[in-house]
Amino acid sequence: MDSEQSAPVRIVAGVYPGQSPAVAQEGAVLAAALHGELVCAYVNPGRYPLAESPDGTMDSAPLDPDFEDDADASFPSGLAAALAGQLSPLGTAWRPVLLAGDVADALAHCADTLDAAMIVVGTHGDARTTLREVFAHSVATRLARRQLRPVLVVPTHHGHPVQAVRHTAGRP
Repeated sequence: MDSEQSAPVRIVAGVYPGQSPAVAQEGAVLAAALHGELVCAYVNPGRYPLAESPDGTMDSAPLDPDFEDDADASFPSGLAAALAGQLSPLGTAWRPVLLAGDVADALAHCADTLDAAMIVVGTHGDARTTLREVFAHSVATRLARRQLRPVLVVPTHHGHPVQAVRHTAGRP
């Protein structure tokens, strides 16, 4: 019998400051059900990638060389604190990853680098936004069209139903 262990299951969740907690929490529920790790990826579109590590982290530089802000070169501390508050009670292994460039491309590349099982993103807009508007120019649509991994799109404009839904029959 082969003693080689399989690679850990990873779920990549696209996160950003002010986002509904439903996205990270749904990602955490999936990662826990698969006995894996949630990778919370924040993409800074004002920077471009320079070098990437095997763990998905990357070094980047600003698009505008005249505007260098060291804070933009690290995962936003407020977002990390918010995620820790949301995810710690769930007990799922997770970590933050800072990416740079186009959001959909960066998330897809990160998922490829980590051999992620799935990418989790949220919708944009509010309850009055039409379905056509939700999917026009959306990160979710671009991900679904350009790469081969499953993409879970979490509705974010209806409040926060994750806690109530998690304990229903047939769901981990």
